[in-house]
Amino acid sequence: MRKAIVSVALALCVSVAWAASEWKAPAAAKATKNPVDKATGLKLGPSLFQENCAICHGKAGKGDGEAAAAMKPRPKSLTDKAVQAQTDGELFWKISEGREAMPGWKSISEKERWALVRYVRSLGEKK
Repeated sequence: MRKAIVSVALALCVSVAWAASEWKAPAAAKATKNPVDKATGLKLGPSLFQENCAICHGKAGKGDGEAAAAMKPRPKSLTDKAVQAQTDGELFWKISEGREAMPGWKSISEKERWALVRYVRSLGEKK
């Protein structure tokens, strides 16, 4: 009996860990369009990124910021194909809501969060 309980507990832990690794935005967020044009985003985004994101994601967005080594899970590289394949709406939702060690950034304006999305896109282009 004890062996069966341990097996079920282990399976549950593995399932929870796997589920926690996937971070999906709601369908409604996926379809949301970015109202900030590219030029404005690239004007506002770099300083916002350095101020709010670089400590974890690194100056070039590769997940290697000063705080990254101590974090579990480690921050994602924003240049990865999987990140760049997400819609602007998905990225905006994730920036806004946060998860685990990443805070939600509703403390900055909606326009600034959309500008960050534009800047994150530019990081993928610099790869």
